[in-house]
Amino acid sequence: MPTMRIGSIHPAPGATKNSKRRGKGGATGLGGTSGRGHKGHKARTGGKIPVWFEGGQMPIQRRLPKRGFVNPTRVSYQVVNLSRLAETPAGTVVNGDWLRERKLVRRPGPIKLLAGGEIKVALTIQVEAASEAAKKAVETAGGRLEITNSKG
Repeated sequence: MPTMRIGSIHPAPGATKNSKRRGKGGATGLGGTSGRGHKGHKARTGGKIPVWFEGGQMPIQRRLPKRGFVNPTRVSYQVVNLSRLAETPAGTVVNGDWLRERKLVRRPGPIKLLAGGEIKVALTIQVEAASEAAKKAVETAGGRLEITNSKG
């Protein structure tokens, strides 16, 4: 078997196909309009139709009624349940940076403490908001909850 050289490598038979040579005369079968038909939007240069276009029919996003209310000043909190802090050693100061280090919160922004689960160790927790039940649970465990005002 002769050694293989870069110049002797070819695709397998039938693996490639010559491209259609559009607009190269009548003999090609694709002369004249080059397979685009006669006139119309798609026959023109740059005649791309957006995916949402419905052929002139009233688009669905305009047919459907707008409902409800979107509050532009809504504050979106990241929530942390007390159960996520159960394994934390006593005396730890839990704040936004501490929570991000341990991947308990991922996005930047305000954090809210919720009372899901139990806590048995005394912690100092610094967050932007907390539920009443969470405040009560932290204080009964001997810890302290500090509400900070920064919203971001």
